[in-house]
Amino acid sequence: MPTTRRRVVTTLAAALAGAVAVPAHARAATNAGATDRPLRRAHAHNDYLHERPLHDALSHGFTSLEADIFLVDGELLVAHEPAELDPARTLRSLYLDPLLARVRANHGSVYRGYRRPVQLLIDIKADGAAAYLELDRQLRRYRHMLSSSVHGKVDLDAVTPVISGDRAARVPMEAQPVRYAFYDGRLEDLAANAPAPASFIPLISSNWTHSFSWLGAGEFPAGEREKLRTLVATAHRRSQRVRFWATPDAAGPERDAVWRELLAAGVDHINTDDLASLERFLRLNGR
Repeated sequence: MPTTRRRVVTTLAAALAGAVAVPAHARAATNAGATDRPLRRAHAHNDYLHERPLHDALSHGFTSLEADIFLVDGELLVAHEPAELDPARTLRSLYLDPLLARVRANHGSVYRGYRRPVQLLIDIKADGAAAYLELDRQLRRYRHMLSSSVHGKVDLDAVTPVISGDRAARVPMEAQPVRYAFYDGRLEDLAANAPAPASFIPLISSNWTHSFSWLGAGEFPAGEREKLRTLVATAHRRSQRVRFWATPDAAGPERDAVWRELLAAGVDHINTDDLASLERFLRLNGR
């Protein structure tokens, strides 16, 4: 994604003062993980399933987190399946309010002194267009900490929401001249004759098993390695980042072998449910 400028953070606290009321539990946000540099390739898949959503991932230095949402009676609830819906587990209470508290505490950043945005990947599970319109309404209350696109001009800030899941969200998003969220593309967006710009699609995500047969056992087939590197290079030429889901995630040499190939190819976000293991892997590998 192109970076046009970084907002002046000396006035951020004043700008945020009237943006949204933050409950007491969110104001207690800590700066855990700040002693080690944040891991720009670490993505917490289904982050909300951890004991402390958001906070566990940040304590391991993750810079990308994933939350699945459903629109229920005008509220955005975080869950993987409808049977798991809980009215107390809202996107605001689990993510937006705690992130705002950290940004305030850390003078304009999620991690103190870290000037890159933290990505919040929001996966809309159903009712894509309606859910996005409610999400957009909520995000505007937090706009002073969010990256934005204004008539195609991108301004990066502390948190970058990226919308994934139900593809019906794309229509209302593309119609907006001013957005506080971006769209998660697919591999077909790379192949399009007139691809959407990175100001709309900064991220390309795909199911690993739909493109690759190798799951870490034995050698990575040369043709598949070349395919992976070509996909990444194509995205990077367009200033887009790359993420694969459904990569091996059970502890073992196969998972580590896939992670090494993803790093070598320049894949931007490595997907995992095992926060501690990916943190250890990335720090050992200097990433």
